[in-house]
Amino acid sequence: MDFERKNLTNEQLLDLYKKLLKPRLIEEKMLILIRQGKVSKWFSGIGQEAISVGITSVLDKDEYILPMHRNLGVFTTRDIPLHRLFSQWQGKRNGFTKGRDRSFHFGTQEYKIIGMISHLGPQMGIADGIALANKLKQNGKVTAVFTGEGATSEGDFHEALNIASVWDLPVLFVIENNGYGLSTPTNEQYRCAQLADRGVGYGMESHVVDGNNILEVFNLISELKASMVDNPRPVLLEFMTFRMRGHEEASGTKYVPQELMDMWAEKDPVENYRKYLKLTAVLSEEEDEAIRAEIKKEIDTDWAKVQEEPEIVADLNEELNDVYRPWEYEQIDHFDELENIRVIDAISNGLRQSMERHENLVIMGQDIAEYGGAFKITDGFVAQFGKERVRNTPICESAIVSAANGLSINGYKAVVEMQFADFVSTGFNPIVNLLAKQHYRWQENSDVVVRMPCGGGTQAGPFHSQTNEAWFTKTPGLKVVYPAFPYDAKGLLNTAINDPNPVMFFEHKQLYRSVYQDVPKDYYTLPLGKASLLKEGNDVTIISFGAGVHWALETLAKNPEISADLLDLRTLQPLDTEAIYASVKKTSKVIILQEDSLFGGVASDISAMIMENCFEYLDAPVKRVGSLESAIPFMKSLEDQYLPKGRFETELLDLLKY
Repeated sequence: MDFERKNLTNEQLLDLYKKLLKPRLIEEKMLILIRQGKVSKWFSGIGQEAISVGITSVLDKDEYILPMHRNLGVFTTRDIPLHRLFSQWQGKRNGFTKGRDRSFHFGTQEYKIIGMISHLGPQMGIADGIALANKLKQNGKVTAVFTGEGATSEGDFHEALNIASVWDLPVLFVIENNGYGLSTPTNEQYRCAQLADRGVGYGMESHVVDGNNILEVFNLISELKASMVDNPRPVLLEFMTFRMRGHEEASGTKYVPQELMDMWAEKDPVENYRKYLKLTAVLSEEEDEAIRAEIKKEIDTDWAKVQEEPEIVADLNEELNDVYRPWEYEQIDHFDELENIRVIDAISNGLRQSMERHENLVIMGQDIAEYGGAFKITDGFVAQFGKERVRNTPICESAIVSAANGLSINGYKAVVEMQFADFVSTGFNPIVNLLAKQHYRWQENSDVVVRMPCGGGTQAGPFHSQTNEAWFTKTPGLKVVYPAFPYDAKGLLNTAINDPNPVMFFEHKQLYRSVYQDVPKDYYTLPLGKASLLKEGNDVTIISFGAGVHWALETLAKNPEISADLLDLRTLQPLDTEAIYASVKKTSKVIILQEDSLFGGVASDISAMIMENCFEYLDAPVKRVGSLESAIPFMKSLEDQYLPKGRFETELLDLLKY
């Protein structure tokens, strides 16, 4: 192995050796502890240390790194105290996740490290978002994100590279090609000669690097980082290396040919660099022994410290309180001047005024810039706020949601427009596994609003008409808002943007241009989790949201003899259970109307909650009304049959007769 020191001093060479040796000695300790049953699981990076150490040594302490589960060298090179890492691995409170996640599935703003989730791909998009924030700040910072060759087959990888290329984002995309995705060799994963060749397709600079040569890694990254400050751009790096242990320790390596193990053992990054330093008289045997003794002493001391830490004691209040970032709602009232506008105008006004109020707010989506979005909600925004903050995106919902999360991590707010709520399925993973769980996992909020144009009644067919709120009300960590009127839409959108937690904001397309209301011209907010009592009566409680509210109003206008409480939920998570229970206890009969198909919908949970908490007050079974158990069809006659609007009146009258 050829080492080129270039202009590095002896002190720098020794410093790299110490950083390279430390994760190796920690791993050797962990392997002993696994055999002793004191550590339950371990993902080894033995043989790959030069990549983590080389890159992290070059980047500034305030530059974000997004490592994987085999990058111990990133964490040690950032000088995280070993006892904190050990506490994390052992599920102790002094770790980073309060025992809620394991190994390197965590992030820390203190050390500017953002750890992975097991789905791998989304962290590529997070890196895009972090880099975009750096570019907007014009701070010259670079972001490095790691992945294995296996994860390069994921769609998120390709989406993230495309976004970074189109937006000229200063990201180092680091592929650790270690030969195997768990047990699947590279010849069963891809057909290109080198993964770095994929950079050509994205118009991206790329390099193939000897990942076991610490000086080659360090020198190349040093050159790239210096040039990326003056010329911000993404770079794709394929580091050729090998995993000398199993995917995780229990997996073993029986599926690897012995000659391959022997070949790569000769390329050991630590041993070869040690030999080079001794050969060039930079490191003596005595110095080497002293360095090893010092690191081993630190490891043993910090491990002993962690053994004295008590085990995590479950605290119910703490667990539930950490699902969302605590946030104090600010009530802002401005009712001096009103204007009669539509739902679509109210949303546009709220979004515009929020952009004016929050200079760190960025909105992203397909065709939202000059074109103004599919529904023209952002029409004129580019002229006012510029293309840096109003960003057209490629068709890549998953990576854009992840990028929004990266913006949040690096100090920005983000609004993502799904062109249609149906398309959120291709961005589902980062929403439910990343945004929703991030604060619970490592106390980092995700300040993202996802706007969801939804609903039927416009003959748009199965892929443009879904109302899929139930996909998200089931997921702890998300807030779900679903207004039915212009006044609510504007006030709740403003609050959703202010809220530092992830919010799914549903906007019914049929209501966009059909519902008018007097709305304050100025900026104002409405609280989440508060239903609106639109009508008061004594015979029955009608609970609905979105278009269903208007169907209920039409039914009551047609049947003026019905005395009903009509409750517009407005937000589904948090849910105003207090208002629901109070009305049910008053009327003793309840019917819940939703546009979504019935089984597994929001109405089912509300019905169950009423049965559990108000059973003794009921004079009839709780009635649910929803759409048919099918996809939503295209033709009007079929769509009318599918939607529950035509069935609601019959079900309501039957309930009143009970």
